[in-house]
Amino acid sequence: MATHKSHRSKAREVRIGSRIVMTEGLETRFWGDFYHHAMNISWPYFFICCAAFFLTINCFFAVLYGLGDEPIANIRPNHPEDLFFFSIETLATVGYGDMHPQTTFGHFLATCEIFIGLSILTVMTGLVFNRFSRPRARILFARFPIIGPHNSVSTLMLRIANERHNFISEARAECWISLLETSNEGILMRRFYQLELERNQNPLFALSWTLFHPIDEKSPLYGLNQEKLTIAEAMLIVTFHGLDEQSGHMMNARRTYNNKDILWDHVYKDILSLTPDGKTHINYNDFHETIPRQAEKAL
Repeated sequence: MATHKSHRSKAREVRIGSRIVMTEGLETRFWGDFYHHAMNISWPYFFICCAAFFLTINCFFAVLYGLGDEPIANIRPNHPEDLFFFSIETLATVGYGDMHPQTTFGHFLATCEIFIGLSILTVMTGLVFNRFSRPRARILFARFPIIGPHNSVSTLMLRIANERHNFISEARAECWISLLETSNEGILMRRFYQLELERNQNPLFALSWTLFHPIDEKSPLYGLNQEKLTIAEAMLIVTFHGLDEQSGHMMNARRTYNNKDILWDHVYKDILSLTPDGKTHINYNDFHETIPRQAEKAL
C-alpha cells in the first residue's frame, strides 16, 4: 500500500506575548501564503525583498537576451550590462528609444517581459497601498498590570491611553487570563477565562482609561496568589476595539503580559492634575509608573 508523505517544515520559533514557543510538523508554503508574509514583514525588509526580486528578474531576462543573435539594436559589443539596462527599461515600460528589439526573438522576449512587468507593478502597487492603508491603533498599554485595593476590594487594574488623542467611539476592552491546568484525566491543557471588567465600554475614548477587574468570589483570580500564578504560567491578554471617527476604520489593539509582569499590592501613580488656570493636565511621563502600597501610605 502506498503511503502519502507530506512535506513538513522544520521546527521554528513563534512568539506569543513574551513566551517563545517551538512549533514543528506544520506544512509551510511561502508562495501559498505570500500575501500574509508580504503584509507582516517590516518595511525595510519589504523593500529589500522587492529590490532583490527586481534585480533578479532583470538579470534573468538579460541572460535570455544574450542567448539571441543580436536581438537588441544599439547594444555595445562586449557590454552585457547594456542588456541588463535594456531589461530594466522594458520591465518598467520606459523605453528611451536608443535600444530596441530588432529580431523576432528580441520582440518575443520584450513582449513577455512587458507582460510580467505590468503584472509585477500591479501586485506591488496593491501591496504598498494595503500596507499604507491598513489601520493601526495607537493604544498605549501600561507596562505592568497591578493588583491592589480599589473601593476596598482587591482589584486587577490596567491603564491604557489613546496616543493620537482623537475620538474613538464605541470603545470596548476585554481582559482574559490563561492558566495551565490539569484535567481529571491528568491531561495538561491551557484554559482561557474572561475577566469581567467594572466598565468594559467607553462611548468616547480620547485620553486615558483604567480597566478594573474586582477579584471577588466570581473572579477566576479569586484565591490565587503570585506563587500560584507562576506555577500555572499565567498569561494576561488585553484586547481593545473601537471606531476611529477620523478614518472610519475599526481599530484593534492587543497586549499580552505574563505572570511576572503583574505587580502585587501596587497602585498607579496619578497622572491627572489641574493647572493654575483650571485646565486638566495629564502627565504621560508617569503613565507607566507604579507605587508600592507601603510607599503610598508613607506619602
